[in-house]
Amino acid sequence: MAMNEGGKLGEVGVQLPTAKLPSPPPAVEMGTMSGPLVAPTSSSSFRRGDRKVLPMMDACHAALRLLCLLTSMIAICLMVTAKEASTVSLYGFQLPVYSKWSFADSFEYLVGVSGAVVAHSLLQLLLSLLRIRRKAPVIPTRRYAWLIFFGDQVFAYAMMSGGSAAAGVTNLNRTGIQHTALPNFCKPLHRFCDRVAASITFAIFSCFLLAASAVLDVIWLSNSSTPVLL
Repeated sequence: MAMNEGGKLGEVGVQLPTAKLPSPPPAVEMGTMSGPLVAPTSSSSFRRGDRKVLPMMDACHAALRLLCLLTSMIAICLMVTAKEASTVSLYGFQLPVYSKWSFADSFEYLVGVSGAVVAHSLLQLLLSLLRIRRKAPVIPTRRYAWLIFFGDQVFAYAMMSGGSAAAGVTNLNRTGIQHTALPNFCKPLHRFCDRVAASITFAIFSCFLLAASAVLDVIWLSNSSTPVLL
């Protein structure tokens, strides 16, 4: 209120300056933000960023399964056909001997393990080829990657143990027993020992192929790991 010249009261308007409110910060999408505290939000970033690497890894998976299938089948075929009859000299006597793979428990164990590896490799090979034909990734999920990684590890250790046990028996047949008159049975039964040795070699090779498949599984898991926001 204010007094004018005629003594009357008048109204005086007072205008205050308007305060500008700060504008809100722009929205940031978590999917596109980069920095040490934010990582990719899903495992699909590996596939989007490595479109050229993924088909190569799928082809390597299928090739390793095929090679492991072939080597395991060859190991079985060589072992189950290992049998021979001959004569051996012991204390001056000629004794007939007959050797067959089923006479040794370690050889039977190796055949059983090789059969399981054949089934495992054949199943994984068929699944891999089916997914490649559909242009889908051979390893679709992390759970499936952990499953085949565990299976590859178990079968690799089983093949290694079977090959080691069979190799010990074969070496005993080749060298004989010290301080005894038992001869080298692999001299009269050379074809049997050669087939067993070849079977063990292919079994050990299958073990390394399974180990290589497990390494590919680890590479896939390491590149598709779920991030942690700090």
